[in-house]
Amino acid sequence: MNSLLRRVCAQSALVYRFTKQNHSLVLKTSHNFFCSDLTSKFSEMYIRSDQNKPSSFGGGRGGSSGFGNGSSRGYGGNRGGDGITRRNDRFNGRVEKPSFGGMQTRARDNKNGLDEQVLKRINWGQEELSELRKNFYKPSPNVVARSRTEIETFQNKHEITVCGRECPTSVFEFHEIGFPSYINSELTRQGFTQPTVIQSSSWPIAMSGRDLVGIAQTGSGKTLAYILPALVHITYQEKLKRGDGPIVLVLAPTRELAQQIQTVATDFGKRIGIRNTCVFGGAPKRPQQNDLQRGCEIVIATPGRLIDFLQQETTNLKRCSYLVLDEADRMLDMGFEPQIRKIIEQIRPDRQCLMWSATWPKEVKNLAEEFLKDYLQINIGSLNLSANQNILQIVDVCDDSEKDTKLLKLLQEIQTDRESKTIIFGETKKKVDDIRNFLMRNQFRAVAIHGDKSQRERDFVLGKFRQDRQSILIATDVASRGLDVDDVKFVINYDFPSNVEDYIHRIGRTGRSNNKGTSYTFFTPQNAQKVDELINILNETNQYINPELYQLKKYNPKGFNNRRGGGRPFGNGGFKRNNYGQGQKTGGYGKPYENGSGGGYQKKTYENNGYNNGAGTSKYGERKMNSHTRFDDRGAPPTTAYSNGGSRFQ
Repeated sequence: MNSLLRRVCAQSALVYRFTKQNHSLVLKTSHNFFCSDLTSKFSEMYIRSDQNKPSSFGGGRGGSSGFGNGSSRGYGGNRGGDGITRRNDRFNGRVEKPSFGGMQTRARDNKNGLDEQVLKRINWGQEELSELRKNFYKPSPNVVARSRTEIETFQNKHEITVCGRECPTSVFEFHEIGFPSYINSELTRQGFTQPTVIQSSSWPIAMSGRDLVGIAQTGSGKTLAYILPALVHITYQEKLKRGDGPIVLVLAPTRELAQQIQTVATDFGKRIGIRNTCVFGGAPKRPQQNDLQRGCEIVIATPGRLIDFLQQETTNLKRCSYLVLDEADRMLDMGFEPQIRKIIEQIRPDRQCLMWSATWPKEVKNLAEEFLKDYLQINIGSLNLSANQNILQIVDVCDDSEKDTKLLKLLQEIQTDRESKTIIFGETKKKVDDIRNFLMRNQFRAVAIHGDKSQRERDFVLGKFRQDRQSILIATDVASRGLDVDDVKFVINYDFPSNVEDYIHRIGRTGRSNNKGTSYTFFTPQNAQKVDELINILNETNQYINPELYQLKKYNPKGFNNRRGGGRPFGNGGFKRNNYGQGQKTGGYGKPYENGSGGGYQKKTYENNGYNNGAGTSKYGERKMNSHTRFDDRGAPPTTAYSNGGSRFQ
């Protein structure tokens, strides 16, 4: 193996070195390289001699032949995931292009790689720390005079739950918090008129120097909730000296989210010269390294890349006194907990810490209990992950073969709206590219983003998407949590995601900042195992539920393995699109639960939340409803008919 790798490096003009690390042979290269059929670039390759067979290239939890959903640090399947599990003949066999989208596989499975090298432990008792000021909040007279009844009315109206001792009173207007003039003027310039609910509750806590856990849905204004107090915090600390690290550190799970946060920090901090930088994987290290060495007050980072710079002593966190963990639940889901713990160990113990999450699972709670002191918890809405109530959710039950036709009709209708910015989600990178090519052939302008795109391509695509009011972005879930564009009007789930959490995060790309939005979802019989969870989400937000979802719910999901027959729950005929019996097109839903002979299960009248779909008695195959209601008041485009038992799709 050693000689083979040396030969490859020599042919590619690489600088290499070998080290022994936990019974593993590690090759570090100085350049990206391309080798015969190995067309995907990578900068560090791990070959686990104790896990991989000679004919496999990958490994980890996904098995020795795993080859796929790894990150740019690992060149293997690690967990298997959605990668390719076919064996490869070392470098000579045909090798499929790997996926670099699965950041969580590196974080979760690369237990013995560079990320797990021990950082120098700091003895804080011997460190000479700068003076730290954290409490600079002075409540305005309006806040002091606010009655308990007013506060309780506000909290009940917005479903605010507060846990912890001596929580400061919420503010209702910007002037009540006492931000400096440069912040107030920028808020006015950007058109903000009133704090969001999470901002009203969290700003007094953050400005008081208290630790905070904030739990709220996506699009609720969390970024400003911690960035604006961070700017004030910086102005009260000693100025940075040469060699100092940042005063504020924001950790985020994805590079897209990190870049969004940097934009906000730049907009509000440039007036007084507060510098920031954004460090993340998938981009050249040199510019990021230069920023860190020059010094900046705010660092926004993904955990893996920050660990790299800390190991190289490019920067340090001894001056950091304001720590933010944004989307903490997502970072833990991606397996970043070991990196987060090591990063926090590098930060002074008397720091202020703000943790933000959309959910409150046990793992997030344990992290908060360990690293936050005397913290206050602000929760907006349910502790469980729930969809934004500003989003109208429309579900169409259909076959895979119908999706393209339905998508074209839907986009034609959507684009009659002058502001029709749309995100379409596909489950795989290939599917995303296929959808884009299909739309381009049909004269729709569309751009695509997924894990195989370079950082330069991703930046170009996102920039183009933000500028065009009628643009269409097709994406995998890599963009579903990090993308923050306020004017997205529509989200289309071309493929239903692998779990309902991703469904909620996807549709949360619209309806942001108290705007209205609409999501459309193609739900196929193959998704039937998730129908219960989807119905629960729709019920929680008082959405109309397509009756066909209930029909899917009544059958054993295992029967959907083969739509054209063989599923025992449906007799000899299995499940078919237009009939839940033996596939007779003359049947409606069929008389379910019997022999599937199909007797024309008739639809009832459905009136729910303005969806007056009429007293239809037609069978499914005839597709006729005799009335409809438009959705203009909920932000969706007008339509002329609702078929499929209430769906807006034809």
